[in-house]
Amino acid sequence: MATRIRATATAIAVFSYGAHASLRDPSVSANDRSGAPAADAIERKISDPCAVVPPRAVQESALVGASPVNPLDVLVVGGGATGCGVALDAATRGLRVGLVEREDFSSGTSSRSTKLIHGGVRYLEKAIFNLDYGQLKLVFHALEERKQVIENAPHLCHSLPCMTPCFKWFEVAYYWMGLKLYDLVAGRHLLHLSRYYSAQESVEHFPTLARKGKDRTLKGAVVYYDGQMDDSRLNVALACTAALAGAAVLNHAEVLSFLKDDVSERIIGARIRDTLTGKEFDTYAKVVVNAAGPFCDSVRKMADKDAKPMICPSSGVHIVLPDYYSPQRMGLIVPKTKDGRVVFMLPWLGRTVAGTTDSNTTITMLPEPNEDEIEFILDAISDYLKIKVRRVDVLSAWSGIRPLAMDPRAKNTESISRDHVVFEGYPGLVTVTGGRWTTFRSMAEDAVDAAIKSGKLSPTNKCVTYNLRLIGGDGWDPSHFAVLAQRYVRTKKSYWGKVVPEAMDTATAKHLSRAYGTLADRVAAIAQNESLGRRLAHGYPYLEAEVAYCARNEYCESAVDFIARRSRLAFLDTDAAGRALPHVIQILASEHKWDRSRQKQELQKAKEFLGTFKSSQNAEFHNGKHK
Repeated sequence: MATRIRATATAIAVFSYGAHASLRDPSVSANDRSGAPAADAIERKISDPCAVVPPRAVQESALVGASPVNPLDVLVVGGGATGCGVALDAATRGLRVGLVEREDFSSGTSSRSTKLIHGGVRYLEKAIFNLDYGQLKLVFHALEERKQVIENAPHLCHSLPCMTPCFKWFEVAYYWMGLKLYDLVAGRHLLHLSRYYSAQESVEHFPTLARKGKDRTLKGAVVYYDGQMDDSRLNVALACTAALAGAAVLNHAEVLSFLKDDVSERIIGARIRDTLTGKEFDTYAKVVVNAAGPFCDSVRKMADKDAKPMICPSSGVHIVLPDYYSPQRMGLIVPKTKDGRVVFMLPWLGRTVAGTTDSNTTITMLPEPNEDEIEFILDAISDYLKIKVRRVDVLSAWSGIRPLAMDPRAKNTESISRDHVVFEGYPGLVTVTGGRWTTFRSMAEDAVDAAIKSGKLSPTNKCVTYNLRLIGGDGWDPSHFAVLAQRYVRTKKSYWGKVVPEAMDTATAKHLSRAYGTLADRVAAIAQNESLGRRLAHGYPYLEAEVAYCARNEYCESAVDFIARRSRLAFLDTDAAGRALPHVIQILASEHKWDRSRQKQELQKAKEFLGTFKSSQNAEFHNGKHK
C-alpha cells in the first residue's frame, strides 16, 4: 500500500505541475477577453452598486417578445445553480438569453446541498487506490473551481477548516498523508495547508469532541480546508447577476410543451405558463438548454416521449442542530463510520448542520426526510461527541435529491457518474445534468459551448465567468459590516405607532454584509428609513427590511421564496420560520398588493412547505426515537 501511495504521489506531483501550468493559462483560457467591449460594459454594470435588476414584468415581456423571426439565442429551462450559471455565461458572451423556472430560483436541489464547496477528498482516495486518472482529473478541476467560486462571491463563500478525528495511529498517518496529497493536488488553488493536531489540541479546537469512546481513545486529528457557502443565496445572486447582464430570467414560469419546426421537427421554442397569473405564452429560441436537475428526464420526454431515463436520483438528508454542537469556525468530518458512510457536522449561519445520507429515492417536488434517516445521522454523530445527542434538539431536517447521471451515449449504461453530462439528445435541446455545486460554472460553460455549436450562434466574445464577480461581491471586504454598524440604525414602529431607533448591532450588520455584500447598504437604508428594522424571529438576525428589499430587487414572489431561499430561516429553524410567516406575508402583501385571499393562500402553502421539514415539533415519533 505504501509503495502504491508513493508512486501515486509522484504521478500527482508530475501531473499537477503540468496541470496547474496549462489548465488555466491565460493565453489559452476560455476567458479570452480580446475584442469584448460589450463584456466589459456588462461587468461594469454588475459591479455598479446602484444597478437595479429589471422588474419581473419586464422580464416576462422580453420572453413574450421573442418571436419566430426574432428569437432568443438560448432559452434555459431550470433556475438552479447550473441553469442560472448557463444564463449568466451566455448573456456575458453577448447572446440573447431567457430562463424559466417552474418554482423559484434554487427551489430544488441547489438549496438543499451540504453547503460545502469541495474538491472531493473521497474521489482523490478512489483515484489513488484504483489508479483512476479520470477521477484524478475530476479532483483537479473541482479544486480549481472551488477557489474561483469563493473569489467570485466572497461575501457568500469562505474557507472552512474541517477536522478528521483519528482513533488509531494508522489513521493519523493515513489521513495526514492523504490530506497532504489533497493540498498538493490543489497547488496554487490551495486554500490553507492541512495539519495535524494532538488529542489535546483537537478537543481545544472542537470542545464537544469525545476523547474516549467505545473501546477507543482519540490519538489526534488532521485538519484540512474546504469551502462553505450559503447555497440558495448564491443561486439567487447568479440569477440577479444574469438579469443585470441582460438575461430575461423568470421564476414561477412553467414549460408546458416545446414548439417544433414543421419540417425538421427541431425544437424552436416553448409554451410557457406564468404560474402566478395563469397567463400562457409562446417564446422562441434557436436553442433550448435543459438544466432541470432531477427533472431533466421529464423535460427530455416533452421533446421525445421515447427518451430513455438518464437520472438516478439519490436522497441526501441533513439536520440542523443548535450552535453548541460545533465551534463557530471548525467542522467535523468522519470519512468512514461503522457502516462505511460519511458523516459530518459543520457550523453554518450560526447553527450546526449535520448529515448526510445517500439512498435511492423517487423524484418529487418536495422530498421529505424520514425518521430513520434522521436517527441514523443522530446515532452517527453521537459516536464522536461527549454531549448527549437528542432528537428534540433538531431545529430543522430536510431532504435533497442529487441528480446522479448516466451518459446515454456511454456503452456501459450501468456506470453512474458524479461528473456532469452535456449532450444534444434531440435537435435543438441541449441537456446538462449531473455534476455538483462546486463545478456549476464549468458545467454552464460546457453547456453554452454545446448550445453555440447546436444553434450556430455568434457570441461576441468567449466565456468570461471564470473571474466574474457576482452581484454584491465586487469591492466587498470582510470589515464591511463595521461600516454598516457605524452608518445605520434600525428603526421600528412600536405597538403604539411610535418610531423607535435602535443601534445596528454587530450580529445583524455581519449578517447583512454576508448575505448581500456591498448591496447590504440598500437593505440597511430600508431598515432605517422605512421603519422596517425589527427582527423577524427571536434569536435570528433577519430583518423586516430584507423582505421588502427581496421583493423589490430579488424576484421574491411568495412567502416560501423568502423564508427558504432569500433568507434561510426555514432551513435553520422550522418553528421560528412558522412564527415569522404572518409578518413576512404582511410585508410581501404591501409590496405586491396582495388581497386577503392571496395572503391566506400564501400562509397555507408556506405551512405545507414547512411541514416537509422534520423539526422536533413535527417529527414522526416512534419507538427508538432520541430523547
